[in-house]
Amino acid sequence: MLKPTLQLKLGQSLTMTPQLQQAIRLLQLPILDLNAEIQEALEENIMLEMEDLPVVPRTSDESTAEVETIKADELWQTRAAERIQDSGWNGEGRPASEFADESGESLHEHLYWQLEIENFTVREALIGETLVDSINDDGYLIADIGEVISGFDEDPPVTVDEAEAVLRRIQRLDPAGVGARSLSECIIRQLEQLEPKTPGLNLALKIAAAHLDLVASRDYGEMRRGLRVSEDQLHQALALVKGCNPRPGLAVSPAAAEYVIPDVFVRKVDNRWQVEISPTGVPKLSVNQQYAKLLRGSSDHSVLKTQLQEARWLIRSLEIRNETLLKVATSIVSRQTHFLESGDEAMKPMVLRDIADEIGMHESTISRVTTNKYMHTPRGVFEFKFFFSSHLSSESGEDQSSTSVRAKIRKLVSAENPAKPLSDSKIMNILKDDGISVARRTVAKYREAMNIPSSSERRNRETR
Repeated sequence: MLKPTLQLKLGQSLTMTPQLQQAIRLLQLPILDLNAEIQEALEENIMLEMEDLPVVPRTSDESTAEVETIKADELWQTRAAERIQDSGWNGEGRPASEFADESGESLHEHLYWQLEIENFTVREALIGETLVDSINDDGYLIADIGEVISGFDEDPPVTVDEAEAVLRRIQRLDPAGVGARSLSECIIRQLEQLEPKTPGLNLALKIAAAHLDLVASRDYGEMRRGLRVSEDQLHQALALVKGCNPRPGLAVSPAAAEYVIPDVFVRKVDNRWQVEISPTGVPKLSVNQQYAKLLRGSSDHSVLKTQLQEARWLIRSLEIRNETLLKVATSIVSRQTHFLESGDEAMKPMVLRDIADEIGMHESTISRVTTNKYMHTPRGVFEFKFFFSSHLSSESGEDQSSTSVRAKIRKLVSAENPAKPLSDSKIMNILKDDGISVARRTVAKYREAMNIPSSSERRNRETR
C-alpha cells in the first residue's frame, strides 16, 4: 500500500514575472504606439504622473526627432528610378510637394472636372474619361492607347489617331505633364507650356528627348560635347529641365506623409561615435509622491496600492526598454562605423547572433529590439534591421555584407554605358576581380530586389 510522503527537490526554472512580461511587450512597441500606451496608463492610474511633455521638433537637416518621409519627393517615376537614384536630381526647381493641393481632391476628380469645363465633344469626353481612368497617381498613362480604344463600342470605331489627339489635349490640362507615357514625354510636355522665347528652351527640349540618362548620371561633359553647346548654355537648359516635376500627379494628390520618430541618435563627437536615447518623443514618468506617502503604513486602499505597484512596474519597464535599446544600438554602431563614415559599400556583414552574443541577450530579444526601432545618424534615419545583412565570402578572407554587394551592383549599373549595359555575368566577373565571390543568380536576385531591369530591358529602353 502506497503511503503519502513529502519530498524536497531542488531545481531551477525560468518564471516570466508580470514585470518581465510588461518589459518585453513594451520593448516591441515603436514610439508612437508606446506613447499611446503611456497616455492610457496616465488616464487610468492615479499614481502615475508625467514629469515633462515630449517635444518633437520639426524636421531639420542637422538634428531631428521626427523625420517626415514624403513619397512625393522621390527622384523619378518607378521605371526611371534605378538610372537616376545616385544623380541628385529630384526636381529641385519645383518639388512635387511644393505646390501640392490640400483640398483632398483626387487627381482623377481634378481631371474629370477639367474635361467637363473644357470644350470637349461628348465623344471626346468619353475617350478622355477612359484615358484618365488609366492615369496613375504619379500622373502617367499606364495603358497602351490600343488597349484603351479596344474597350469602346462606338460607331464609327475610335481610332488610335483620335485617341492620341484627345490625349494631347489632356496633357495640356493641369497639372502640367499629366498623361505622359514616359519620363521624357512628361518633361517635354511641361517645357512646351513655357513661353517659346524662354532662353535655353530649345536645348532643354533636346535634352528631355534624348539625354535624360546623362542628366541622371551628371555626365555633363559628354552631354555638352554631344550637343555642341557651351557650359553656360547647358547650365541654362538644365535649369529648365530640373525645374520640371517628374511626378506631376502628386502635385494634386500628394502621397500621405509617413512619420518616423528615431529612438536613438548617433553623433560623432571628438572623433568618437556616441549613441544617445532620444530625449524627446516619450514622456518621462514618475510616481506621484503625495499619493504614495498617504499609503505608507496604511493597510487600506488596496486599489491604490495595486496602482502604485503597477506604476513602479511601468516606470522600471521603460527603464529596461531604454537600457536595452542603448545596448543594442551601441553594439550596432561599434560594428558599423565604416558604414557611418563611408556609406553602403562599407557595410559589414552582421546577424542577430553577433549582437546577442556581445551584449549577452537572446536572439529573440534582439529581434524585438530591432523591429520598428529607428536610429538617427548623419547619413539619415534607418531602422535597426537595416544594419543586418548576410555574409558573402571574399578572397581576402574578410566577409562582405549583402548590403555592400548590392551597393556595388547599383554603382556598376549607374556607371555603365547605356548602349552596352552590363549583364549579370559581367557584373559577377567584375565583382570577382574585386575579390568578391558571388554567383550569377545571386547578382540577378540582388538586382531584381533593387528593381533594376535586366541588361536586355535596359538596352531596349535606351534604344526606344
